[in-house]
Amino acid sequence: MEAKAVLKELKALGDAGYRKILLNHGAQPDCFGVKIPEMKKILKRSGADHALALELYRSGNYDAMYLAGLMADDRHMTPRELQEWVARASPPLAASTVAWVAAGSGHGWEVAQKWIDSNQELVAAAGWSTLTSLVSITPDVALDLPGLERLLKRVQAHIHSAPNEVRRRMNGFVIAVGSYVAPLTKAALAAGKKIGSVTVDVGNTACEVPGVAEAIGKVAARGTIGRKRPGAKC
Repeated sequence: MEAKAVLKELKALGDAGYRKILLNHGAQPDCFGVKIPEMKKILKRSGADHALALELYRSGNYDAMYLAGLMADDRHMTPRELQEWVARASPPLAASTVAWVAAGSGHGWEVAQKWIDSNQELVAAAGWSTLTSLVSITPDVALDLPGLERLLKRVQAHIHSAPNEVRRRMNGFVIAVGSYVAPLTKAALAAGKKIGSVTVDVGNTACEVPGVAEAIGKVAARGTIGRKRPGAKC
């Protein structure tokens, strides 16, 4: 498959109503509004095609960039390519596509540590989202548990003074640690208690910011604390 042909197909699949939703969530104006099930039909035909994924992401079109994340072979992503992706990401891509691919790349922990120190809001947000994805798919024995505890304390100390998107993703990180890393569930709940309510401007969307205790409590009620996901992408 060639990038031009994929872009042409994506344009034909665009939905005006869904495009409006994506724009409300912060997608860049170059966006057709292709629903994810339609993208996955293309993905089923293409399979993992890393070279094509890189080309689609460079197109700057939101739909192509999202599809690129689904199509990429994460193991072949280099730190340089991840840096290029995060630099071009809009808010929804930073929190999803970039984070998912980074978490699956083998460089997730290292790049996330770098990104969360960035003074660029979306880069820092992508760093916290990468950590969220990482803990959801990585066995506990392969995680740096003391490092994660330090990050919980960092969130606790700085979340309320952090930029809007960073606050949102920090909150999600605490929930993810409590939900996916059983040895740190109590630490995450304690951090959530000290953090309290987190205020985030979600713009013209129906999104809500979940409370840490409530969100982790729902996972506990299902009996799935510590259960990992098979992969970060969706």
